[in-house]
Amino acid sequence: MNNSIATVFIIDDDPAVRDALSLMIEQENLAVAAFENAEAFLASCQSECYGCAIIDIRMPGMDGMQLQEVLSKRNMHLPVIFLTGHGDIPMSVQAMKAGAMDFLTKPVTRDKLLAAVRLAIQKSEIAMAENTNHQEALSRLANLTDRERNVMLLAIQGHPNKDIARKLGISHRTVEIHKSKIMHKTGAANLLDLARIVHEGEASI
Repeated sequence: MNNSIATVFIIDDDPAVRDALSLMIEQENLAVAAFENAEAFLASCQSECYGCAIIDIRMPGMDGMQLQEVLSKRNMHLPVIFLTGHGDIPMSVQAMKAGAMDFLTKPVTRDKLLAAVRLAIQKSEIAMAENTNHQEALSRLANLTDRERNVMLLAIQGHPNKDIARKLGISHRTVEIHKSKIMHKTGAANLLDLARIVHEGEASI
């Protein structure tokens, strides 16, 4: 499976539903992958898969709500659209609270389903871009020494060189050298750009 292509994953135990949905979505020039149960889907789709998932609620083995929980636990940011003939209001509320993009009931109109799919894919693409930025930021920050990190954090907080030197017990000239190395290693154009990089990779700081 090509994980770089936005894909609509269909998980439904009814082959007629899988075929109908697959045809509808393929006609929109979107990639489709259909599975008869949650276990088969999880075995195929890894964490880097992106697009969206159309999931039935009632299926043999793991049901749709349990699948949604597994996706969350595995940190798989794949927007979920529930499509079921057995839904009710409490179930839909539970699904939406757990992060589902939409909760649709069968039969659903083509326009309504495709609108939900497009919105879910857009959300997935935004999340993927943010993750890419985060990983790039982590890579840029990974080569900094502990002292360079200390200088960097004080610098982006707006402290002038003389204050940084005093706080860290180093010379003004040493601060300038560290800042030069920081800008080179991170590829930052200026302090504002450096602050952006730190923000994007802040989980590692």
